[in-house]
Amino acid sequence: MFLRNLITTSTEIYSEQIKRLKHELKSSDAIIVGAGAGLSASAGFTYDGERFENNFADFRKKYGFTDMYSGGFYPYSSPEKYWAFWSRHIYINRYDIAAGEPYTTLLKLLSGKDYFVLTTNVDHQFQLAGFDKNRLFYTQGDYGLWQCSKPCHAKTYDNEAAVRQMAATQRDLKIPSELIPKCPVCGAPMTMNLRCDDSFVQDEGWYAAANRYEDFIRRHRDMHILFLELGVGANTPAIIKYPFWQMTARNSHAAYACINYGEAAAPKELAKQAICINKDISAVLNDLA
Repeated sequence: MFLRNLITTSTEIYSEQIKRLKHELKSSDAIIVGAGAGLSASAGFTYDGERFENNFADFRKKYGFTDMYSGGFYPYSSPEKYWAFWSRHIYINRYDIAAGEPYTTLLKLLSGKDYFVLTTNVDHQFQLAGFDKNRLFYTQGDYGLWQCSKPCHAKTYDNEAAVRQMAATQRDLKIPSELIPKCPVCGAPMTMNLRCDDSFVQDEGWYAAANRYEDFIRRHRDMHILFLELGVGANTPAIIKYPFWQMTARNSHAAYACINYGEAAAPKELAKQAICINKDISAVLNDLA
């Protein structure tokens, strides 16, 4: 229904948008946060530019790719080379990193509120910032987890110790062969627990989080809910954006807020319920706080 209609951004002045959103944050019975890559980008955790050059200049020189995302899909000629990239990538984006400012600011804004977070991000930033794990649903995986590449069973494995060793011992863009991870059940190569095809493992933790999210939605279905969308782009709109639009449309008590620099929009059917702020997420959250 929505995609057949024009998408419209808000024409309100910024101060009025902030006033409205502050009111929704304060008065809502529950807040459901939908977070995409734009939230981490606002924290400065970009995959290209200076941050890429500072950490992957040697990979760029050898392989030619110019951002971390492309590096993850490069056809490396050996597992030693594949895991040299991925161990450094995981280490930099998951373990050798602190919580970004917009995450800590968001947690302060949600203090004392009944909230839940649905996110496509895989960098563990919410937990690093101190969010309650039982109020988080990472739909697309986690840099901190491995799975069997087949996969022969529905279980994931913590990779921190192995990743730290790989990152510390790699030489000439290769890890030692004895560090190549293999499935403890079938012996096949391990791979990242990231949703990129139909081999993605949804383990017990994934289903438990999915059930908690569904229960949260059910318990607050007709209440005053704020759907707060932060940095969600057009890559996977069916996970956060479209469901938020649909649930807002079905609930006259709900409000939908979208904060996304360059991509803040909502269907015209939600004009009275929507707050679209086309600015940097970190700056907006600071103004709200």
